[in-house]
Amino acid sequence: MHKFVENIIAFALRNHILVLFMTALLLVAGILCYKNTPIEAYPDVTNTRVQIIAQWPGRSAEEVEKFVTLPVMQQLNTIPRKTEVRSTSLFGLSVVTVLFEDGVDDFYAQQYASNRMQDIDLLEGVDLSIEPPSGATGEIFRYIIESDLPIREVTAIQEWVIERELLLVPGIATIASFGGEEKMFEIKVNPAELTNYDLSPLQVYEAVASSNINVGGDIIRKGSQAYVVRGIGLLESIEDIENILIEVKGDMPIRIKQVATVSVSSKPRLGQVGLNEKDDVVQGIVIMLRGQNPGEVIERLKEKIEELNERILPENVKIVPFMDRTKLVDATVSIVLKNMIEGILLVSLIVFIFLFNWRTTFIVATVTPPLFLIRYHYVTDSGIAC
Repeated sequence: MHKFVENIIAFALRNHILVLFMTALLLVAGILCYKNTPIEAYPDVTNTRVQIIAQWPGRSAEEVEKFVTLPVMQQLNTIPRKTEVRSTSLFGLSVVTVLFEDGVDDFYAQQYASNRMQDIDLLEGVDLSIEPPSGATGEIFRYIIESDLPIREVTAIQEWVIERELLLVPGIATIASFGGEEKMFEIKVNPAELTNYDLSPLQVYEAVASSNINVGGDIIRKGSQAYVVRGIGLLESIEDIENILIEVKGDMPIRIKQVATVSVSSKPRLGQVGLNEKDDVVQGIVIMLRGQNPGEVIERLKEKIEELNERILPENVKIVPFMDRTKLVDATVSIVLKNMIEGILLVSLIVFIFLFNWRTTFIVATVTPPLFLIRYHYVTDSGIAC
């Protein structure tokens, strides 16, 4: 062993230029690892998984299990490199989770699951979708919407403007919304008027359903010009719904407004979100994609929120963040740097005690940080963790 160490020292002294070059190369590798390593406070160490969510409103858990969950599980059991398939069946909801082996990337899992779903033949009314690849610790940002508008209008802005804009930010998997009221048009049928006109509620329902659609036709040529023929039928206001034709009896058209009252309402609320002194707000939770750098994603997200507040949203509507992972990530980085500095000092002290040579101690101290960063870059899949 003594001879081996002497040979190493002799080789280093004879080839000092090569040693300096390798040290510089090691330093460059450490800097690159520091810049490219995602710094995550809560690394996601779970296996790659795919969640298939199916909604079948109004159906019992037994029906969902029999007609949705079991066919989906049977189809997904043939996916290569899977380890386990789990399922949960609730009232109107089915969740099937496929777990994969170590080393399977999210793209492979999502692609195979999507291909298998194409062959699933489900009953009418089942809405099937694949959740984006996000981990159990993917929550990175929370915000509320402050406005003096009615709460249902704030919810509509969240769903149709804010959520769609935030999903454009690279690295975001989904936006989970809580609170508020979901706006809807309510048609209150008058049974007495239905009896007078000899109509049924089903006829009213079919008339509304068949009227809420745009139809594209052919073109009409006139000289060198061509005109597109379209039938515009999308309902946009209370007046549009009131003027829907149900039936023509003789020469008299019967419309919705003659047998029902149309008003703007909201779906029944199952809960309510409050924050501090505000007892009814709309909250958004931002979920990050697996493997992304939360620091970079949060920075891009803040820039997008600033753009929304200044240019896109009305003056009386503001997005107010109240929690993000920036402080936690900064605390993690400070702890890791503290540990690295303590490790360098401890190693340098031990080397100096045994060798009593400040040059050797300095060399060891300068090489330790790049080795530390390279170790964390290649050992931890999710970045530096504490």
